[in-house]
Amino acid sequence: GAPEHAEQFVSRMTHAARQASAESGVPAELILSQAALESGWGQREIRGEDGSPSYNLFGIKASPNWKGKVVHVMTTEYEDGVARKVKQPFRAYDSYAESFADYARLISRSERYGEVVQAATPQEAARSIQRAGYATDPSYADKLISIMAYFDSRKA
Repeated sequence: GAPEHAEQFVSRMTHAARQASAESGVPAELILSQAALESGWGQREIRGEDGSPSYNLFGIKASPNWKGKVVHVMTTEYEDGVARKVKQPFRAYDSYAESFADYARLISRSERYGEVVQAATPQEAARSIQRAGYATDPSYADKLISIMAYFDSRKA
């Protein structure tokens, strides 16, 4: 009973999520849930000012040490529980596969996300990624777990 765009997103991204999971140890359900949440199931992808795609499905920001392409967009950040709009630099890629691979490297190679890789379940991994500060939304883990329930209901 999911919307067609959600079904299409899952069909297009499942292989890349599984590959990123194999490379990183992060549960594929978490990876796909984050891609779905961060991109609105592919409907709200981060785009450059000229409308070009960034292929950044994970909302990964471009820190000062990022050497790749960047797009600047308005985003919602939570500070002390209060939502506010700010313009931020985000990483840009040449493909979705590159986005998934960068996500896998980011999570698996950072001490900050060590608990995510060690989590016993995808749900525990979602709680760990929120505690590690991946997103400022105080409901981030709950949203991811809700999306995971969708995946559980469609397993074939």
